[in-house]
Amino acid sequence: MWRAVMWLLAGFASAALTALAFFPATWMAPIVEMQTAGRLTLGDAQGTLWRGSAFIGGAPGGSDPVTPLLPGRFSWRLSPMLLLGQVDAELENTAALSQPVSVAGSWHQWQISPAAILLSAERLAALGAPFNTVQPSGQMRLSWGPLQLVRQGGKIEMVGSMNLEINDFASRLSPIMPLGAYNLALDWRGQQASATLKTVKGPMLLSGSGTFAGGHLQFSGKAEIEAGQEERLANLLSLLGQRRREGDKDIIALEFK
Repeated sequence: MWRAVMWLLAGFASAALTALAFFPATWMAPIVEMQTAGRLTLGDAQGTLWRGSAFIGGAPGGSDPVTPLLPGRFSWRLSPMLLLGQVDAELENTAALSQPVSVAGSWHQWQISPAAILLSAERLAALGAPFNTVQPSGQMRLSWGPLQLVRQGGKIEMVGSMNLEINDFASRLSPIMPLGAYNLALDWRGQQASATLKTVKGPMLLSGSGTFAGGHLQFSGKAEIEAGQEERLANLLSLLGQRRREGDKDIIALEFK
């Protein structure tokens, strides 16, 4: 009897290890959707949990297909030491990432290596007003230094800095293209980040500051136009905010709450 029980347990252990070894990457899509509150998913996932690839897309609704949000496919390598509580992973995408990203730590704390990722300004429309009306275009590059992440009570806290460069920013509503280049600096401390926006070059000058927390941006700033371009951009500016007088200039107040 005892020998039969031991063989049964050994059989279960063998089956469990086999299942873990060949855990299909496709099973990770619902996990990603759950962890991102339905915002993201994995498309065309191939391989296994330990070594695979997929593109990152917006989680589809109903029978809608998965739409890629970033260029190229992300490939990953995850060490089986995860089963013992040690995280050792690497993420690559030559089309989107400046270099491979390594993740090290435990189940509750991670260190992420510095890198940068290319983004498309067209995706800003998904944030809602006023971006869905402005219909922006341009290239964005999000870079970061070393990041420290800690899971606290089901939430993720982060310490580190990020920088978003926006180049050749344009709008379908503007006769002037591009409108400018901008820089958004994010300083993460826990579950929120301070945000500072500056203009690199115009003719549309944007500036301001705020906080980003829980996927929500609170921001207070202003938009100005270089001399001689006011009339050509009047319609676009009216969509961004309320006009007000500041000193001897007319500006547009940018308020997101």
